[in-house]
Amino acid sequence: MTLIWVPAQLAVLAKVVDLNGFSAAARSLGVPKAAVSRAVADLEQLLGVRVLERTTRRVSLTSAGKLIYPHAKRLMEEAEIARAQIARLRSPPTGPLRVAADPAYGRVLLAPLVPRFLERFPQVPLELAMNATGLDESCDVAICVAPARSEGVTQRLLGAPPAVLCATPAYLQERGTPSRPQELAGHDLLVPEAASAEFRLLLTRGNQRAEVRIVPKLAVSDPAVLHAATAAGLGIGLLPEFLCRQGLATGRLRRVLAEWNLPPAAALNAVYRQDLEADARVQQFVEFVAANIVPALALT
Repeated sequence: MTLIWVPAQLAVLAKVVDLNGFSAAARSLGVPKAAVSRAVADLEQLLGVRVLERTTRRVSLTSAGKLIYPHAKRLMEEAEIARAQIARLRSPPTGPLRVAADPAYGRVLLAPLVPRFLERFPQVPLELAMNATGLDESCDVAICVAPARSEGVTQRLLGAPPAVLCATPAYLQERGTPSRPQELAGHDLLVPEAASAEFRLLLTRGNQRAEVRIVPKLAVSDPAVLHAATAAGLGIGLLPEFLCRQGLATGRLRRVLAEWNLPPAAALNAVYRQDLEADARVQQFVEFVAANIVPALALT
Protein backbone atom coordinates (compact mmCIF):
# COMPACT_ATOMS: atom_id res chain seq x y z
CA MET A 1 0.00 0.00 0.00
CA THR A 2 1.42 3.39 -1.01
CA LEU A 3 2.15 6.10 1.56
CA ILE A 4 0.83 8.82 -0.72
CA TRP A 5 -2.68 8.64 0.76
CA VAL A 6 -1.65 8.62 4.43
CA PRO A 7 -2.05 12.40 4.99
CA ALA A 8 -5.58 12.24 3.58
CA GLN A 9 -6.41 9.20 5.69
CA LEU A 10 -5.11 10.92 8.82
CA ALA A 11 -7.19 14.01 8.04
CA VAL A 12 -10.27 11.82 7.63
CA LEU A 13 -9.52 10.18 10.99
CA ALA A 14 -9.41 13.60 12.66
CA LYS A 15 -12.76 14.52 11.13
CA VAL A 16 -14.35 11.25 12.33
CA VAL A 17 -13.10 11.84 15.87
CA ASP A 18 -14.06 15.53 15.96
CA LEU A 19 -17.59 14.84 14.69
CA ASN A 20 -17.94 11.55 16.63
CA GLY A 21 -19.02 9.40 13.74
CA PHE A 22 -18.46 8.22 10.19
CA SER A 23 -21.76 9.56 8.89
CA ALA A 24 -21.16 13.07 10.23
CA ALA A 25 -17.62 13.06 8.85
CA ALA A 26 -18.88 11.94 5.46
CA ARG A 27 -21.45 14.74 5.35
CA SER A 28 -18.84 17.31 6.34
CA LEU A 29 -16.38 16.08 3.71
CA GLY A 30 -19.06 15.64 1.02
CA VAL A 31 -18.20 12.00 0.32
CA PRO A 32 -20.01 8.66 0.82
CA LYS A 33 -19.82 7.11 4.27
CA ALA A 34 -18.16 4.07 2.68
CA ALA A 35 -15.27 6.25 1.53
CA VAL A 36 -14.68 7.47 5.08
CA SER A 37 -14.80 3.94 6.49
CA ARG A 38 -12.41 2.74 3.81
CA ALA A 39 -9.92 5.54 4.51
CA VAL A 40 -9.76 4.66 8.22
CA ALA A 41 -9.58 0.93 7.49
CA ASP A 42 -6.73 1.43 5.02
CA LEU A 43 -4.88 3.58 7.57
CA GLU A 44 -5.22 0.86 10.21
CA GLN A 45 -4.02 -1.78 7.74
CA LEU A 46 -0.98 0.31 6.83
CA LEU A 47 -0.09 1.02 10.46
CA GLY A 48 -0.82 -2.52 11.61
CA VAL A 49 -2.86 -1.32 14.60
CA ARG A 50 -6.42 -0.26 15.31
CA VAL A 51 -6.83 3.46 15.82
CA LEU A 52 -10.57 3.55 16.53
CA GLU A 53 -12.96 1.58 18.72
CA ARG A 54 -16.37 1.52 17.07
CA THR A 55 -19.76 0.99 18.67
CA THR A 56 -23.25 1.60 17.36
CA ARG A 57 -23.41 4.95 19.20
CA ARG A 58 -19.92 6.41 19.19
CA VAL A 59 -16.30 6.07 18.21
CA SER A 60 -13.29 6.46 20.48
CA LEU A 61 -9.55 6.45 20.01
CA THR A 62 -7.42 3.47 20.92
CA SER A 63 -4.05 3.99 22.60
CA ALA A 64 -2.43 4.06 19.16
CA GLY A 65 -5.10 6.43 17.91
CA LYS A 66 -4.41 8.85 20.76
CA LEU A 67 -0.75 8.97 19.71
CA ILE A 68 -1.46 9.91 16.11
CA TYR A 69 -4.60 12.04 16.59
CA PRO A 70 -2.74 15.36 17.27
CA HIS A 71 -0.84 14.93 13.99
CA ALA A 72 -4.03 14.02 12.15
CA LYS A 73 -5.75 17.10 13.61
CA ARG A 74 -2.99 19.40 12.38
CA LEU A 75 -3.21 17.92 8.89
CA MET A 76 -6.95 18.59 8.77
CA GLU A 77 -6.47 22.16 10.02
CA GLU A 78 -3.76 22.86 7.45
CA ALA A 79 -5.96 21.46 4.68
CA GLU A 80 -8.82 23.74 5.73
CA ILE A 81 -6.50 26.77 5.83
CA ALA A 82 -5.21 25.95 2.33
CA ARG A 83 -8.76 25.60 1.04
CA ALA A 84 -9.76 28.94 2.58
CA GLN A 85 -6.76 30.69 1.04
CA ILE A 86 -7.54 29.33 -2.42
CA ALA A 87 -11.14 30.42 -1.98
CA ARG A 88 -9.92 33.96 -1.27
CA LEU A 89 -7.82 33.94 -4.42
CA ARG A 90 -10.87 32.93 -6.45
CA SER A 91 -13.16 35.40 -4.67
CA PRO A 92 -11.12 38.42 -3.54
CA PRO A 93 -12.45 39.94 -0.30
CA THR A 94 -14.46 43.11 -0.46
CA GLY A 95 -15.02 45.85 2.06
CA PRO A 96 -12.52 47.92 4.00
CA LEU A 97 -9.27 46.57 5.39
CA ARG A 98 -9.50 46.90 9.16
CA VAL A 99 -6.24 48.12 10.69
CA ALA A 100 -5.54 48.77 14.37
CA ALA A 101 -2.37 50.49 15.55
CA ASP A 102 -0.61 51.09 18.84
CA PRO A 103 -1.66 54.66 19.78
CA ALA A 104 1.77 56.22 20.36
CA TYR A 105 3.47 54.58 17.39
CA GLY A 106 0.43 54.79 15.15
CA ARG A 107 -0.13 58.53 15.42
CA VAL A 108 3.50 59.40 14.70
CA LEU A 109 4.53 56.68 12.25
CA LEU A 110 1.38 55.27 10.63
CA ALA A 111 -0.99 58.22 10.38
CA PRO A 112 1.21 60.15 7.90
CA LEU A 113 1.32 57.07 5.64
CA VAL A 114 -2.44 56.61 5.35
CA PRO A 115 -3.04 59.28 2.66
CA ARG A 116 -0.10 57.95 0.65
CA PHE A 117 -1.40 54.38 0.89
CA LEU A 118 -4.88 55.42 -0.26
CA GLU A 119 -3.35 57.25 -3.22
CA ARG A 120 -1.21 54.23 -4.11
CA PHE A 121 -4.03 51.70 -3.62
CA PRO A 122 -7.33 53.52 -4.24
CA GLN A 123 -9.16 50.19 -4.51
CA VAL A 124 -8.41 49.34 -0.85
CA PRO A 125 -10.56 51.34 1.60
CA LEU A 126 -9.28 51.46 5.19
CA GLU A 127 -10.80 51.42 8.64
CA LEU A 128 -8.12 52.63 11.07
CA ALA A 129 -8.31 52.48 14.86
CA MET A 130 -5.53 53.75 17.14
CA ASN A 131 -6.15 51.28 19.96
CA ALA A 132 -4.16 48.13 19.25
CA THR A 133 -2.47 46.13 21.97
CA GLY A 134 -2.45 43.04 19.76
CA LEU A 135 -4.43 41.15 17.13
CA ASP A 136 -8.08 40.41 17.79
CA GLU A 137 -11.30 39.82 15.86
CA SER A 138 -11.93 43.54 15.42
CA CYS A 139 -9.08 43.98 12.93
CA ASP A 140 -7.39 42.31 9.98
CA VAL A 141 -3.93 43.77 10.65
CA ALA A 142 -2.47 45.10 13.89
CA ILE A 143 0.54 47.41 14.06
CA CYS A 144 1.73 46.89 17.61
CA VAL A 145 4.68 46.44 19.93
CA ALA A 146 6.19 42.98 20.31
CA PRO A 147 3.07 40.78 20.50
CA ALA A 148 3.47 37.23 21.80
CA ARG A 149 3.80 34.70 19.02
CA SER A 150 0.88 32.34 18.68
CA GLU A 151 -0.29 29.61 16.31
CA GLY A 152 -2.04 30.72 13.17
CA VAL A 153 -0.58 34.25 13.29
CA THR A 154 2.01 35.83 10.99
CA GLN A 155 4.27 38.49 12.47
CA ARG A 156 6.29 40.88 10.29
CA LEU A 157 9.02 42.80 12.10
CA LEU A 158 8.97 46.48 11.15
CA GLY A 159 11.88 47.51 13.31
CA ALA A 160 13.10 48.27 16.81
CA PRO A 161 13.28 52.06 17.23
CA PRO A 162 16.58 53.47 18.52
CA ALA A 163 16.26 54.82 22.07
CA VAL A 164 17.70 58.07 23.39
CA LEU A 165 17.96 59.93 26.67
CA CYS A 166 16.65 63.49 26.54
CA ALA A 167 15.33 66.27 28.74
CA THR A 168 14.20 69.89 28.51
CA PRO A 169 16.78 72.66 28.64
CA ALA A 170 15.06 73.98 31.78
CA TYR A 171 15.46 70.67 33.61
CA LEU A 172 19.12 70.36 32.62
CA GLN A 173 19.82 73.96 33.64
CA GLU A 174 18.32 73.34 37.08
CA ARG A 175 19.71 69.85 37.74
CA GLY A 176 22.83 69.82 35.57
CA THR A 177 23.69 67.78 32.47
CA PRO A 178 25.18 64.32 33.16
CA SER A 179 28.61 63.87 31.59
CA ARG A 180 28.94 60.16 32.35
CA PRO A 181 26.40 57.34 32.84
CA GLN A 182 26.93 57.00 36.61
CA GLU A 183 25.61 60.54 37.12
CA LEU A 184 22.17 59.44 35.94
CA ALA A 185 21.59 57.90 39.37
CA GLY A 186 21.31 61.40 40.79
CA HIS A 187 18.58 62.49 38.37
CA ASP A 188 14.85 61.96 37.94
CA LEU A 189 14.53 59.22 35.32
CA LEU A 190 11.41 58.57 33.25
CA VAL A 191 11.56 55.06 31.80
CA PRO A 192 9.47 52.31 30.19
CA GLU A 193 7.60 50.07 32.60
CA ALA A 194 10.07 48.10 34.73
CA ALA A 195 9.75 44.54 36.02
CA SER A 196 10.67 45.72 39.53
CA ALA A 197 11.04 48.95 41.50
CA GLU A 198 14.68 49.18 40.36
CA PHE A 199 15.44 49.85 36.70
CA ARG A 200 18.69 48.71 35.10
CA LEU A 201 19.98 50.96 32.31
CA LEU A 202 22.67 49.60 29.99
CA LEU A 203 24.83 51.96 27.89
CA THR A 204 27.72 51.28 25.49
CA ARG A 205 30.34 53.44 23.80
CA GLY A 206 32.75 51.54 21.61
CA ASN A 207 34.28 48.90 23.87
CA GLN A 208 33.02 50.63 27.01
CA ARG A 209 29.98 49.32 28.84
CA ALA A 210 28.15 50.97 31.72
CA GLU A 211 25.28 49.68 33.83
CA VAL A 212 23.34 52.09 36.00
CA ARG A 213 20.74 50.95 38.52
CA ILE A 214 18.11 53.55 39.25
CA VAL A 215 14.76 53.94 40.98
CA PRO A 216 12.75 55.81 38.33
CA LYS A 217 10.53 58.76 39.07
CA LEU A 218 8.09 57.41 36.46
CA ALA A 219 7.85 53.98 34.86
CA VAL A 220 5.06 53.53 32.32
CA SER A 221 4.45 51.26 29.35
CA ASP A 222 3.01 54.00 27.09
CA PRO A 223 5.83 55.92 25.32
CA ALA A 224 3.45 58.83 24.65
CA VAL A 225 3.08 59.35 28.41
CA LEU A 226 6.86 59.21 28.82
CA HIS A 227 7.27 61.78 26.06
CA ALA A 228 4.70 64.10 27.63
CA ALA A 229 6.36 63.85 31.04
CA THR A 230 9.78 64.52 29.53
CA ALA A 231 8.50 67.51 27.55
CA ALA A 232 6.95 68.86 30.76
CA GLY A 233 10.42 68.99 32.34
CA LEU A 234 9.82 66.25 34.91
CA GLY A 235 13.11 64.48 34.30
CA ILE A 236 15.36 62.69 31.82
CA GLY A 237 13.27 60.45 29.57
CA LEU A 238 14.31 57.16 27.97
CA LEU A 239 12.34 57.34 24.73
CA PRO A 240 12.13 56.04 21.17
CA GLU A 241 14.12 58.53 19.10
CA PHE A 242 11.35 59.13 16.57
CA LEU A 243 9.06 60.49 19.32
CA CYS A 244 11.71 63.04 20.34
CA ARG A 245 12.79 63.99 16.82
CA GLN A 246 10.72 67.16 16.51
CA GLY A 247 11.49 68.34 20.03
CA LEU A 248 15.22 67.82 19.48
CA ALA A 249 15.10 69.64 16.14
CA THR A 250 13.35 72.67 17.64
CA GLY A 251 15.47 72.80 20.80
CA ARG A 252 12.61 72.00 23.16
CA LEU A 253 14.48 68.83 24.10
CA ARG A 254 18.19 68.06 24.37
CA ARG A 255 20.02 64.75 24.08
CA VAL A 256 21.70 63.47 27.22
CA LEU A 257 24.86 61.35 26.93
CA ALA A 258 24.46 61.44 23.13
CA GLU A 259 27.78 59.66 22.58
CA TRP A 260 26.50 56.58 24.44
CA ASN A 261 24.27 53.95 22.82
CA LEU A 262 21.20 52.42 24.43
CA PRO A 263 19.30 49.20 23.72
CA PRO A 264 16.52 49.84 21.18
CA ALA A 265 12.95 50.45 22.25
CA ALA A 266 10.37 47.66 21.98
CA ALA A 267 10.06 46.20 18.48
CA LEU A 268 7.19 47.24 16.25
CA ASN A 269 5.39 44.52 14.27
CA ALA A 270 2.67 44.03 11.70
CA VAL A 271 0.52 41.08 12.77
CA TYR A 272 -2.23 39.24 10.91
CA ARG A 273 -3.82 35.80 10.77
CA GLN A 274 -2.14 33.21 8.56
CA ASP A 275 -5.38 32.62 6.69
CA LEU A 276 -5.11 36.22 5.40
CA GLU A 277 -1.74 35.64 3.74
CA ALA A 278 -3.50 35.23 0.38
CA ASP A 279 -5.47 38.45 0.90
CA ALA A 280 -3.98 40.96 -1.55
CA ARG A 281 -5.19 43.89 0.58
CA VAL A 282 -3.25 42.65 3.60
CA GLN A 283 -0.08 42.03 1.63
CA GLN A 284 -0.26 45.42 -0.09
CA PHE A 285 -0.73 47.21 3.21
CA VAL A 286 1.96 45.32 5.14
CA GLU A 287 4.53 45.70 2.34
CA PHE A 288 3.76 49.42 2.03
CA VAL A 289 4.03 49.99 5.77
CA ALA A 290 7.28 48.01 6.02
CA ALA A 291 8.84 49.96 3.14
CA ASN A 292 7.99 53.31 4.72
CA ILE A 293 8.16 52.76 8.49
CA VAL A 294 11.54 51.01 8.51
CA PRO A 295 13.37 54.11 7.18
CA ALA A 296 11.40 56.34 9.57
CA LEU A 297 12.71 54.37 12.55
CA ALA A 298 16.35 54.91 11.60
CA LEU A 299 18.32 57.19 13.91
CA THR A 300 18.74 60.63 12.38
